[in-house]
Amino acid sequence: MLEWILILLIIAAVASLLGFRGVAGLSAGIARILIFIVLVVILIALITGILIIA
Repeated sequence: MLEWILILLIIAAVASLLGFRGVAGLSAGIARILIFIVLVVILIALITGILIIA
């Protein structure tokens, strides 16, 4: 999922540089949603003890 976030952020940056505001906004919005989902999953994993950071 992190790979998709990176790809979408690159697409948003390139589209913004080329003047495609709609595509840039949509890509950034989807990336923002995916970042939120990843953070929630990591938080749940930390709370339940599945993911232990040492």
